Amino acid sequence: MTTKKTKSQSKKSAESKIQTHTAEGLKTPVAEITLEQQIIGATFLGKVRNYFSDLHVFAVKLEATLALGDTIRIKGHTTDLTQKVEHMQVDHLNVQSASPGEAAAIQAADQVRFGDAVYRV
Repeated sequence: MTTKKTKSQSKKSAESKIQTHTAEGLKTPVAEITLEQQIIGATFLGKVRNYFSDLHVFAVKLEATLALGDTIRIKGHTTDLTQKVEHMQVDHLNVQSASPGEAAAIQAADQVRFGDAVYRV
């Protein structure tokens, strides 16, 4: 005996799959990037996941490659910072570049906040 799903049950199932997908951090949904955070023509790298004020370092789970020497722009509600990537770590090891899916720690020139968008410009 099989049971049929109603439209509302199917919709809830699809929504839970979307939430699981984004919870894994594979890609940031476009809806989560506000208009004030968007930069036309720049490569979206991810959102600030954590900021360590004592070290002036922020963590970001990358959605595109990033290398030392690249110029990044961090944009948020009260943040608008452009800087070169001079120091970067993955798993507490200094690296020259990081790939999509890796959590990178990057030294910031100024304070950034959780949820700020990070772009390569």
